[in-house]
Amino acid sequence: MSERVSLIEHKGAKVAYLNFSGLKTIEEAEKAIQESKNYIRIQPENSVLTLSNMENMHFNSDIKNEFSTFIGGNKPYVKAGAVIGLSGLLRIIYNGVNKITGRNIKSFDTKEDALDWLSMQ
Repeated sequence: MSERVSLIEHKGAKVAYLNFSGLKTIEEAEKAIQESKNYIRIQPENSVLTLSNMENMHFNSDIKNEFSTFIGGNKPYVKAGAVIGLSGLLRIIYNGVNKITGRNIKSFDTKEDALDWLSMQ
């Protein structure tokens, strides 16, 4: 698939794993977001399960705006979404982006818990 996007099969469900971990700059974020868009937005509507890893990711207002646009634009394609790797300030920003975009992407502490939940959607 790509450097930042892969498919995980878990309990019969196919999950798009979006690896945003360790992103530090707007350029890195834009590249990872574009790779994710290239996969998600060619899928049938309401069919994609996503797991986003945001561990050790840097956020500023530019990156937050890019993610808000990205997440909002994915709404027609994503059946259910989960995120891992949130802590402190990142969790606060994430909750704000969720409200802005009208999405309900669940946050989990572990990849396994997130995959278990996604496989039941």
